[in-house]
Amino acid sequence: MDSRYDVIVLGSGLGGLGAAFECSRKGLKTLLLEQHNLPGGYATSFVRGRFEFEPSLHELPDMRSIKAATGVIRYLLDDAQLDVGFSSIPDAYRLILTEKGTDVRMPFGVDNLVETISREVPGSEESVRNYMNLCREVQDAFKYLNEHADNLNYREVLKKHGNFVRTGAATAAQVADSLNVPKAARDLLLPYWCYLGVPENRVSFSIWSSLLDAYISSGAVIPKYRSHELSSAFIDKFIRQGGEFRLNTRVTRILARQGRITGVELAGGEQLSTPIVISNTSPTNVFSKLIFPPEEVPSAAYQNIRSRKLGFSLFVVYLGLDRSPEELGLEDYSYFIAPHMDTEKLYPEGKSLDAKDIMQASVCLNIGNPGCSPPGTTILALTAGQKAEAWADVTPETYNDRKEMVADIMIEQFEKAVGVDLRSHIEEIEIAAPQTFARYTDSHDGIVYGYEPEVWDGIVPRVLHQKDENYLKGLHFCGGFSFRCHGYGSSIMSGKAAAEAAFAEAAAVSAKGDGNES
Repeated sequence: MDSRYDVIVLGSGLGGLGAAFECSRKGLKTLLLEQHNLPGGYATSFVRGRFEFEPSLHELPDMRSIKAATGVIRYLLDDAQLDVGFSSIPDAYRLILTEKGTDVRMPFGVDNLVETISREVPGSEESVRNYMNLCREVQDAFKYLNEHADNLNYREVLKKHGNFVRTGAATAAQVADSLNVPKAARDLLLPYWCYLGVPENRVSFSIWSSLLDAYISSGAVIPKYRSHELSSAFIDKFIRQGGEFRLNTRVTRILARQGRITGVELAGGEQLSTPIVISNTSPTNVFSKLIFPPEEVPSAAYQNIRSRKLGFSLFVVYLGLDRSPEELGLEDYSYFIAPHMDTEKLYPEGKSLDAKDIMQASVCLNIGNPGCSPPGTTILALTAGQKAEAWADVTPETYNDRKEMVADIMIEQFEKAVGVDLRSHIEEIEIAAPQTFARYTDSHDGIVYGYEPEVWDGIVPRVLHQKDENYLKGLHFCGGFSFRCHGYGSSIMSGKAAAEAAFAEAAAVSAKGDGNES
């Protein structure tokens, strides 16, 4: 072995950045390895012509104001003390359902939301308010669990947060049915489902309600200087704390012996010694491709990754337009556009390139960040969830044509729904398919959304089974495939949690004196 570290972190996505930052802050000799030529994973940017685009959607919820910020925002500003700024999003979203003629702007704030829905769907006020109150109860329960993680009293959880326990095994659809929320009202509440990529009848109510409450109750923000601002701020503090960071460095093997991590091997053959690896890449990648020798992977680990459902990748059309939002007629930051809001029908559409009923979650970045592009121009990103299997029959010869076909459908869908002309003003266009994201991050099938958070695989089951899934001593996971599920905020906080687990294990390894014992 050429070098020895207390912890090696694989991948500088937001989870890996959070883990590396926290490990170095705790005094561990930490090495962060990244195969790309810049940090951030999906939290980066790329340039085409005079436009700088965001690879992915990147709103962070829970921020009424700097003073009242909670959750991950509070962590970034106060605990981590990162040098970042945020810009507020004016409204939650504009929802356009073309088959029903629905076109409504949904505001932040529960009272505002309930008022808007009751105006659109008369007679729904009581049921929608009860639904949102229950979402708040679940969010409060999660905060309680986080605050009392070290001395959790389950009787107290049941006493204080009984509805959290009662709905723990329920889907979002089952809870809405039990509260008699009208279908038309649910249509207005459901657009954020595509941030989880699981239809209403399968998604865990626990994670769905937490997401919905976090956005609606507190508003959302975006990094002032794009998502790469977060990545750069993490790297800056990590290096200042003594951490070591290597770009353009690919890990080909995670080395193990007698059930314990012993190091990693790089593409050039260099071996690095460590008793602890934190992986920002998925368990699917790690157990099927990286652990060496493969015999060290327990059969239970293979059963685990085979049982879970892999989430969405994305199809994104990045547009640099030669007119301002005002000139184009774009007034909103976030657009959800679909023919209807039947999530059971929309979900399968991501498995086919011939689908016409596409749901897109699209963003005009200038509305949230007016200075993001040159004066008189606009950055617009049209995004749809997509499964890699949609491309199974596409050949290299037809790949570009099929990409352009899907992009054309999405551009036309947006133009007709919003009533604007985009085609005449396209100065730059870039199209990303699941294959693009697979090459960009080496994620399995280009997956952006981690494992699907169904009821049996939501946050609560993942937390309860964490210890059972420690298949190799010294191996921890963070990022979108971890117990906190996917999303920018979840990924960051999963990195913090992985670092805390690594620190405790490092202390135990240090006490043994070697770290390579079985």
